[in-house]
Amino acid sequence: MVRPKVYGVEVDDETRCKHYHSELDVIALKFGCCERYYPCYECHLETADHPPKPWPKSRFDEPAVLCGSCGHVLTVNEYKNCESKCPQCGAGFNPGCQLHHHLYFES
Repeated sequence: MVRPKVYGVEVDDETRCKHYHSELDVIALKFGCCERYYPCYECHLETADHPPKPWPKSRFDEPAVLCGSCGHVLTVNEYKNCESKCPQCGAGFNPGCQLHHHLYFES
C-alpha cells in the first residue's frame, strides 16, 4: 500500500511538523476542503491556497487519519475511539489533540 502524501511545513517521516513535533505527534489528518493530509491546522494555513474546512461528519466512516508510525489509515470514528494509540501498531498518539478536534472534524 502506498502511503498518502502529507503536506505541511518541515514534515518528517512520521508526520511531525514545525508546529507539533513531540514523540506522540504522529498523525496526519485529511481536510474536507481539499482531501489532503496535513500534520496540523497550522500547516494547512501556511501551505494551502484556501481556507481549511474540517472533515464532514457524514464521512466519519471513511479513512481520514494517518498513523505516521506505520502508515495505517483510520476512519474518524476509529480515531475518536482508539484511546490515543494506533490500533495497528500500538504507537501512542498525542492525547492533547482532542482539544483541537473541532478544527479537524465537523461537529
